[in-house]
Amino acid sequence: MNNKNDYNLGIMFRREHAPEDLPDFSRRAEEAGFDELWVVEDCFYGSGIASAATALALTESIKVGVGIMPAVARNPVFAAMEIATLARLFPGRLLPGIGHGVAGWMRQIDAFPKSQLSALEEVTTSVRRLLKGESFSFDGQHIQLDEVSLVHPPEHIPPISLGVRGPKSLALSGRVADGTILAEFAAPAYVSWARQQIESGQKEAGRKDHHHLTVFAWACTDADTDKARQQLRPLISSAIASGKLDSQIAPLNILPQAKELIESGGPERLEAAMPNDWIDQLAILGAPEDWERAIHRLVEAGADSIVLVPLPDKGLDEVEVFARHFLG
Repeated sequence: MNNKNDYNLGIMFRREHAPEDLPDFSRRAEEAGFDELWVVEDCFYGSGIASAATALALTESIKVGVGIMPAVARNPVFAAMEIATLARLFPGRLLPGIGHGVAGWMRQIDAFPKSQLSALEEVTTSVRRLLKGESFSFDGQHIQLDEVSLVHPPEHIPPISLGVRGPKSLALSGRVADGTILAEFAAPAYVSWARQQIESGQKEAGRKDHHHLTVFAWACTDADTDKARQQLRPLISSAIASGKLDSQIAPLNILPQAKELIESGGPERLEAAMPNDWIDQLAILGAPEDWERAIHRLVEAGADSIVLVPLPDKGLDEVEVFARHFLG
């Protein structure tokens, strides 16, 4: 790995950037020394597969991850075909991620399944079997397949990771996937807790192979720690106030205090009174030595890859900013 550490360091090409900016960003990420480049597939933004293909074709060695493809948005055969094609063209460099997809978006496109867990399990299992070159039929709750197989399965099968949050989905990932992707706002305590849920799923399935854990992490380079916190404070407080992070912040034992702040004065009260320690746990910020400590805590908690996520209002130059700040 380029960063000479016991973990992989990646950077995200944010969904807000135009697709035509990806070719140059990909080259710059590789030249800067990052191990991984992650592209985003969020509904109505850019295609994850098309973006990954572009980034892979224009670079030589950096691994390219897709975080994440909604399981219900593609037929699993066509998902496997796309993954297999890229895996054959760029052996060992593709990191496909699959997840539930945002519920509101999936309803908006008429793809929300009767059971999100069942759909994710059926799709993941089918895609992995297809990539292994199997021929099979499948009669499931979400998908039905009749004697399907790939003509060109990959020689080097890429690991399938699931982008999930809660205990049932994490256990499912341990049972049926090769890795897990944890979204932004993953504190070390949550990473450790998530690893435990994953391991329970592995144990249930009798799996003893290493399960690769990728953590997306907000990153801010301002060497003035207080200024860095001020940039992150509205982002983190808004996410906590939304209630969507309850499963992620519960292991930090801060959920009761957060809810109390919201009840006493709304999101504005939470943003103003939120302790600095919460911000420090939920992001990577400050001087290079602060980054080193934050990343070390995530790795100690069980992370194998750390993917730096630029703040939403930052530009494309963050790839060099991050590299100068941390990679030297």
